[in-house]
Amino acid sequence: MNLARLLENTAERIPDHIGLRFEGKSYTFYELNRLANRMANGLTAAGLKRGDKCILMMQSNPRFITTYYALAKMGAIIIPVNFLYKVHELSHIFQDSGAKGFIGMEPYLEEPRKVLADLPDLSIRIALGVREGTDFIPLEKIDGPDVCETYTAEDDDTLAILYTSGTTGPPKGAMLTHKNLYSNAMTVADMRENEPDDVVIGVLPLYHIFGQTSALNASIYRGLTFHLFWQFEAKEVIELIEIEVNTILFAVPTMFNRLLMQTGKKGVKRSSLRFCVSGGASLPVEVLNKFEKRFKTKIYEGYGLSECSPVCVENPFGRNTKPGSIGMPIPGFKARIVDESNRDVDTGQVGELIVKGPGVMKGYLNRPEETAETVIGSWLHTGDLARMDDEGYIYIVDRKKDMIIRGGYNIYPREIEELLFDHPYVVEAGVYGVPHEDFGEEIAADVVLKSGAKLTEDEIRQFIKERVAPYKYPRIVHIVDDLPKSHTGKVLKRKLRERRR
Repeated sequence: MNLARLLENTAERIPDHIGLRFEGKSYTFYELNRLANRMANGLTAAGLKRGDKCILMMQSNPRFITTYYALAKMGAIIIPVNFLYKVHELSHIFQDSGAKGFIGMEPYLEEPRKVLADLPDLSIRIALGVREGTDFIPLEKIDGPDVCETYTAEDDDTLAILYTSGTTGPPKGAMLTHKNLYSNAMTVADMRENEPDDVVIGVLPLYHIFGQTSALNASIYRGLTFHLFWQFEAKEVIELIEIEVNTILFAVPTMFNRLLMQTGKKGVKRSSLRFCVSGGASLPVEVLNKFEKRFKTKIYEGYGLSECSPVCVENPFGRNTKPGSIGMPIPGFKARIVDESNRDVDTGQVGELIVKGPGVMKGYLNRPEETAETVIGSWLHTGDLARMDDEGYIYIVDRKKDMIIRGGYNIYPREIEELLFDHPYVVEAGVYGVPHEDFGEEIAADVVLKSGAKLTEDEIRQFIKERVAPYKYPRIVHIVDDLPKSHTGKVLKRKLRERRR
């Protein structure tokens, strides 16, 4: 089945229901499907064909959505790219992907222009907001008939290539099929209960797989109104939460934290949040507890990877959730915790999380060896260290590559970060290892304080020292203004280490 059938089926079932709201304008599901058809016909006329790869490098807006579904209808392969990427990030993606088409937007064309200058084979260049006669075809001119013939996709046909920012080496392109993406969207949507008037708050960037699957595609499939923002602004989101009847929020931990900071002691006038889903990074338990209390809602923390389309584990909806846990495998998925020899560890013991299910990628583009190292016997090796309790709930301990080994002892940064979040003056924290000639590695912590807080680095060090074994507390503490993060709000440990070189 083609992923675009999700939109087509909903447009046929509830054509007049509002599917999208953006900056005061509403679009019914019928209108969204019609616009996607016209875009597909226009892109075909511009020279893009079935199987061609097309870079989609746009900020979240209705054109992103209609273009995304248009490319799916055509049988083209979508390569979503962060619109804020610079030349050194774009060069590898543009060349490695072998893309034929590029669809971007002003004012984010300066960097891709520099890369496109050396790629004559990437010949179809389209952009939103440009004038005719420039080096890009105006996206506003890409148009065609209201009806198009949707490509009948095989389950194994590649629909999207998501470039993952690896901790080592250049990003790898995870090839996701139509089945990967439609099955993941349908599964996560069917796990939850919805009301006809539910409004999904669209603050996750649509170039990211979490935003595409859990927020956009799942909403399209269930026929929910998707209220889209250009980008996350805490004040605007709170205003929407206060005036709507029923809302659902998919967000990363940084967003939940910012919403707490924005409301402060005054709280919210009223909360329409029926439930929230957190992903993209580990959600500190302190943030989860505070948010649920202040907004009178429930957060279901989950876990996923680009290589899994992305959701594979989540706290079960309407059932017991465990703060600090990412939950249990979603329907269709299995999970194991294994040692270095790929043997299951005992309950409660730490090992690598491996998963198996319909969302697991086809493989990495142009990288058969790395694919074989990552997907072994259909089990995807996540690179995350985890443990499982006797009820089957999984707890992420840390990334294998982030684990600190100090004098032969394993230290998991997340454990120390959770303790730092317990301090009333701490807003954010990143714990990482730095080289040490005696112990091999020493523990360092970069800490962001609340505005106006008076706290010394010695006091932070002592706070942790009183709560953990002697080998675990950070000897090195830095009070900083901010922490470097990825576009999903994940603290970049590599960048933290680089700041101290």
